[in-house]
Amino acid sequence: MSEAEDLGVDVAFNWDHFYPLYGDADGKHFECWTMLAAWAEQTSRVEIGALVSCNSYRNPELLADMARTVDHISAGRLILGIGSGWFEKDYTEYGYEFGTAGGRLDDLAEALPRIEDRWSKLNPVPTRKIPVLIGGGGEKKTLKMVARHADIWHSFSDIATLRRKSAILDKWCAEIGRDSSEIERSVAAPEGAPSEVGGPLLEAGATLFTVGVSGPDYDLSKLEQWISWRSSL
Repeated sequence: MSEAEDLGVDVAFNWDHFYPLYGDADGKHFECWTMLAAWAEQTSRVEIGALVSCNSYRNPELLADMARTVDHISAGRLILGIGSGWFEKDYTEYGYEFGTAGGRLDDLAEALPRIEDRWSKLNPVPTRKIPVLIGGGGEKKTLKMVARHADIWHSFSDIATLRRKSAILDKWCAEIGRDSSEIERSVAAPEGAPSEVGGPLLEAGATLFTVGVSGPDYDLSKLEQWISWRSSL
Protein backbone atom coordinates (compact mmCIF):
# COMPACT_ATOMS: atom_id res chain seq x y z
CA MET A 1 0.00 0.00 0.00
CA SER A 2 2.74 2.47 0.93
CA GLU A 3 4.62 1.52 -2.26
CA ALA A 4 1.60 2.45 -4.39
CA GLU A 5 1.28 5.75 -2.54
CA ASP A 6 4.98 6.43 -3.08
CA LEU A 7 4.54 5.78 -6.82
CA GLY A 8 2.03 8.63 -6.91
CA VAL A 9 -1.43 7.08 -7.08
CA ASP A 10 -4.28 9.43 -6.25
CA VAL A 11 -6.74 6.83 -4.90
CA ALA A 12 -6.36 3.27 -3.60
CA PHE A 13 -9.37 0.96 -3.58
CA ASN A 14 -9.98 -2.45 -2.10
CA TRP A 15 -13.17 -4.48 -2.61
CA ASP A 16 -15.99 -5.57 -0.34
CA HIS A 17 -16.12 -9.34 -0.71
CA PHE A 18 -15.67 -12.18 1.74
CA TYR A 19 -13.99 -14.58 -0.71
CA PRO A 20 -11.61 -14.16 -3.64
CA LEU A 21 -13.30 -13.51 -6.98
CA TYR A 22 -10.62 -15.44 -8.89
CA GLY A 23 -7.86 -17.91 -8.15
CA ASP A 24 -8.43 -20.16 -5.15
CA ALA A 25 -12.11 -19.70 -4.26
CA ASP A 26 -11.25 -20.27 -0.60
CA GLY A 27 -7.93 -18.47 -0.63
CA LYS A 28 -6.65 -16.02 1.96
CA HIS A 29 -8.85 -12.96 2.26
CA PHE A 30 -9.62 -10.11 4.68
CA GLU A 31 -12.63 -7.90 5.42
CA CYS A 32 -12.96 -4.60 3.57
CA TRP A 33 -13.70 -1.92 6.17
CA THR A 34 -11.27 -3.01 8.87
CA MET A 35 -8.64 -3.03 6.12
CA LEU A 36 -9.61 0.53 5.13
CA ALA A 37 -9.12 1.68 8.72
CA ALA A 38 -5.62 0.16 8.64
CA TRP A 39 -4.90 1.84 5.31
CA ALA A 40 -5.95 5.15 6.82
CA GLU A 41 -3.17 4.76 9.39
CA GLN A 42 -0.58 3.45 6.93
CA THR A 43 -0.96 6.27 4.41
CA SER A 44 -0.77 10.05 4.54
CA ARG A 45 -1.80 11.45 1.15
CA VAL A 46 -3.72 9.01 -1.02
CA GLU A 47 -7.52 8.85 -0.91
CA ILE A 48 -8.92 5.44 0.03
CA GLY A 49 -12.16 3.57 -0.41
CA ALA A 50 -13.91 0.38 -1.49
CA LEU A 51 -14.66 -0.36 -5.12
CA VAL A 52 -17.32 -0.90 -4.01
CA SER A 53 -18.85 -1.51 -0.61
CA CYS A 54 -21.91 -3.78 -0.82
CA ASN A 55 -25.04 -2.10 0.47
CA SER A 56 -26.57 -5.44 1.50
CA TYR A 57 -23.93 -6.30 4.09
CA ARG A 58 -24.50 -3.47 6.59
CA ASN A 59 -27.32 -1.37 7.95
CA PRO A 60 -27.12 2.03 6.16
CA GLU A 61 -26.78 3.97 9.40
CA LEU A 62 -23.98 1.67 10.53
CA LEU A 63 -22.20 2.04 7.19
CA ALA A 64 -22.49 5.82 7.46
CA ASP A 65 -20.90 5.68 10.92
CA MET A 66 -18.12 3.39 9.74
CA ALA A 67 -17.39 5.72 6.82
CA ARG A 68 -17.38 8.74 9.13
CA THR A 69 -14.92 6.99 11.45
CA VAL A 70 -12.50 6.06 8.66
CA ASP A 71 -12.90 9.58 7.30
CA HIS A 72 -11.61 10.92 10.63
CA ILE A 73 -8.80 8.35 10.92
CA SER A 74 -7.60 9.30 7.45
CA ALA A 75 -7.96 13.06 8.05
CA GLY A 76 -10.56 13.41 5.32
CA ARG A 77 -9.32 11.00 2.64
CA LEU A 78 -12.18 8.48 2.46
CA ILE A 79 -14.36 7.96 -0.60
CA LEU A 80 -17.55 5.97 0.04
CA GLY A 81 -17.77 3.59 -2.88
CA ILE A 82 -21.07 1.72 -2.83
CA GLY A 83 -23.09 -0.64 -4.99
CA SER A 84 -26.05 -2.97 -4.76
CA GLY A 85 -24.08 -6.24 -4.56
CA TRP A 86 -23.90 -9.23 -6.91
CA PHE A 87 -21.55 -11.98 -5.64
CA GLU A 88 -23.95 -14.70 -4.52
CA LYS A 89 -21.38 -16.73 -2.57
CA ASP A 90 -20.88 -13.80 -0.16
CA TYR A 91 -24.60 -13.74 0.53
CA THR A 92 -25.13 -17.45 1.00
CA GLU A 93 -22.02 -18.07 3.11
CA TYR A 94 -22.66 -15.10 5.42
CA GLY A 95 -26.42 -15.50 5.71
CA TYR A 96 -27.66 -12.52 3.70
CA GLU A 97 -30.74 -12.75 1.51
CA PHE A 98 -29.61 -12.63 -2.12
CA GLY A 99 -32.98 -11.72 -3.63
CA THR A 100 -33.05 -10.23 -7.11
CA ALA A 101 -30.89 -7.69 -8.88
CA GLY A 102 -33.82 -5.27 -9.05
CA GLY A 103 -34.59 -5.72 -5.37
CA ARG A 104 -30.98 -5.06 -4.39
CA LEU A 105 -30.98 -1.88 -6.49
CA ASP A 106 -34.18 -0.75 -4.79
CA ASP A 107 -32.55 -1.36 -1.41
CA LEU A 108 -29.59 0.79 -2.46
CA ALA A 109 -31.89 3.61 -3.55
CA GLU A 110 -33.53 3.50 -0.12
CA ALA A 111 -30.19 3.35 1.72
CA LEU A 112 -28.42 6.31 0.09
CA PRO A 113 -30.56 9.08 1.63
CA ARG A 114 -30.38 7.30 4.99
CA ILE A 115 -26.59 7.36 4.81
CA GLU A 116 -26.58 11.05 3.93
CA ASP A 117 -29.02 11.83 6.72
CA ARG A 118 -27.02 9.88 9.30
CA TRP A 119 -23.85 11.82 8.42
CA SER A 120 -25.63 15.05 9.39
CA LYS A 121 -26.59 13.58 12.79
CA LEU A 122 -23.26 12.08 13.85
CA ASN A 123 -21.13 13.68 16.53
CA PRO A 124 -18.57 14.53 15.36
CA VAL A 125 -19.77 14.95 11.79
CA PRO A 126 -17.45 13.89 8.94
CA THR A 127 -14.42 16.06 8.31
CA ARG A 128 -15.75 16.91 4.84
CA LYS A 129 -18.62 16.08 2.52
CA ILE A 130 -17.59 12.49 1.98
CA PRO A 131 -17.46 11.83 -1.76
CA VAL A 132 -19.82 9.07 -2.88
CA LEU A 133 -18.82 6.73 -5.69
CA ILE A 134 -21.52 4.53 -7.17
CA GLY A 135 -20.51 1.58 -9.30
CA GLY A 136 -22.56 0.05 -12.08
CA GLY A 137 -24.09 0.92 -15.40
CA GLY A 138 -27.79 0.17 -15.19
CA GLU A 139 -29.52 2.88 -17.19
CA LYS A 140 -32.92 2.97 -15.49
CA LYS A 141 -31.99 2.66 -11.81
CA THR A 142 -28.24 2.89 -11.20
CA LEU A 143 -27.53 5.97 -13.32
CA LYS A 144 -30.58 7.68 -11.82
CA MET A 145 -29.05 7.12 -8.36
CA VAL A 146 -25.70 8.38 -9.62
CA ALA A 147 -27.32 11.60 -10.80
CA ARG A 148 -28.96 12.17 -7.43
CA HIS A 149 -26.30 11.02 -4.98
CA ALA A 150 -22.85 10.42 -6.50
CA ASP A 151 -19.73 12.49 -6.90
CA ILE A 152 -18.03 9.73 -8.91
CA TRP A 153 -19.52 7.17 -11.28
CA HIS A 154 -17.46 4.01 -11.87
CA SER A 155 -17.97 1.50 -14.66
CA PHE A 156 -16.13 -1.12 -16.67
CA SER A 157 -16.97 0.56 -19.96
CA ASP A 158 -15.30 0.65 -23.33
CA ILE A 159 -15.29 3.98 -25.14
CA ALA A 160 -18.59 3.50 -26.98
CA THR A 161 -20.36 2.32 -23.84
CA LEU A 162 -18.87 5.13 -21.77
CA ARG A 163 -20.11 7.74 -24.23
CA ARG A 164 -23.60 6.25 -24.43
CA LYS A 165 -24.07 5.79 -20.70
CA SER A 166 -22.58 9.23 -19.94
CA ALA A 167 -25.23 10.73 -22.20
CA ILE A 168 -27.91 8.87 -20.28
CA LEU A 169 -26.42 10.10 -17.00
CA ASP A 170 -26.52 13.63 -18.40
CA LYS A 171 -30.25 13.21 -19.07
CA TRP A 172 -30.91 12.00 -15.51
CA CYS A 173 -28.96 14.98 -14.17
CA ALA A 174 -30.97 17.37 -16.35
CA GLU A 175 -34.21 15.94 -14.95
CA ILE A 176 -33.25 16.93 -11.41
CA GLY A 177 -31.45 20.14 -12.35
CA ARG A 178 -27.94 18.95 -11.57
CA ASP A 179 -24.82 19.87 -13.52
CA SER A 180 -23.54 16.51 -14.76
CA SER A 181 -19.98 17.84 -14.91
CA GLU A 182 -19.98 17.63 -11.10
CA ILE A 183 -19.82 13.82 -11.44
CA GLU A 184 -16.41 12.38 -12.21
CA ARG A 185 -16.31 9.45 -14.62
CA SER A 186 -14.18 6.51 -13.48
CA VAL A 187 -13.29 3.46 -15.57
CA ALA A 188 -11.17 0.36 -15.22
CA ALA A 189 -7.91 0.79 -17.13
CA PRO A 190 -8.07 -1.46 -20.21
CA GLU A 191 -5.29 -3.62 -21.55
CA GLY A 192 -2.83 -1.93 -23.84
CA ALA A 193 -0.33 0.88 -23.64
CA PRO A 194 -1.79 3.84 -21.71
CA SER A 195 -0.48 6.20 -24.40
CA GLU A 196 -2.73 4.41 -26.90
CA VAL A 197 -5.85 3.49 -24.90
CA GLY A 198 -5.88 6.24 -22.28
CA GLY A 199 -6.30 9.24 -24.57
CA PRO A 200 -9.60 8.13 -26.18
CA LEU A 201 -11.09 7.35 -22.76
CA LEU A 202 -9.97 10.75 -21.51
CA GLU A 203 -11.63 12.38 -24.52
CA ALA A 204 -14.80 10.40 -23.75
CA GLY A 205 -14.91 11.97 -20.30
CA ALA A 206 -13.08 9.52 -18.01
CA THR A 207 -10.69 11.20 -15.58
CA LEU A 208 -10.20 8.44 -12.98
CA PHE A 209 -8.57 5.22 -14.15
CA THR A 210 -8.41 2.18 -11.85
CA VAL A 211 -5.62 -0.35 -12.31
CA GLY A 212 -6.22 -3.75 -10.78
CA VAL A 213 -3.41 -5.58 -9.00
CA SER A 214 -3.56 -8.85 -7.10
CA GLY A 215 -1.46 -10.36 -4.36
CA PRO A 216 0.28 -11.69 -2.51
CA ASP A 217 3.16 -10.69 -4.80
CA TYR A 218 1.87 -7.43 -6.21
CA ASP A 219 3.06 -6.54 -9.70
CA LEU A 220 2.83 -2.75 -10.00
CA SER A 221 4.34 -2.48 -13.48
CA LYS A 222 1.02 -1.72 -15.19
CA LEU A 223 0.26 0.85 -12.51
CA GLU A 224 3.63 2.48 -13.09
CA GLN A 225 2.86 2.76 -16.81
CA TRP A 226 -0.43 4.52 -16.15
CA ILE A 227 1.13 6.91 -13.63
CA SER A 228 3.87 7.74 -16.13
CA TRP A 229 1.26 8.44 -18.82
CA ARG A 230 -0.76 10.62 -16.43
CA SER A 231 2.33 12.60 -15.50
CA SER A 232 3.07 13.24 -19.17
CA LEU A 233 -0.28 14.93 -19.85
